[in-house]
Amino acid sequence: MRHWTEELDDDADQPLVRPYTITGGRTTAGRDDLTLITLITAQPVTGADTAADRQALQPEHRTVLRLCARGPVAVAEIAAELDLPVSVTKILIGDLIDAGRVRARPPLAFAQNGNLPDMTILEAVRNGLRGL
Repeated sequence: MRHWTEELDDDADQPLVRPYTITGGRTTAGRDDLTLITLITAQPVTGADTAADRQALQPEHRTVLRLCARGPVAVAEIAAELDLPVSVTKILIGDLIDAGRVRARPPLAFAQNGNLPDMTILEAVRNGLRGL
C-alpha cells in the first residue's frame, strides 16, 4: 500500500492511503497533553496478547508500538519514522494510550529543583548548532 507522500505515477498498482483514512476521518487528537517532545513508552500487555488483538491495530499503530518497545521515543520522532504529519501521529498515539498499550510523559525537566543546567552541556549544544 502506498503512502500519501510518495510520488504519484500513472501505472501505480497499489491504492493511495491518505491521512484521514488512517485516522478514521478524525482530524484532531482527543488529547491536548501530547507535544512534539512528549515521550511515549510501550506498556506491558496485561492478559493475553492474542493475534486478533494485534491484527485489530493498523500498521501505523504496530509501527508505533515497535518503536516504543526499544525505549522512550518523542512524538516528533515517531511522526518522522511514520512519515506522517504530527497531527495524525498524535491521533494514533492517543488511540494507543486509550487502549493502554503506551504511556505518555513529559520529558524530564533539564533543570530540576531550581538548579541551573550544566554549562558544558549548554556549550556542547551551542557548538553543535553552530556546526549545522
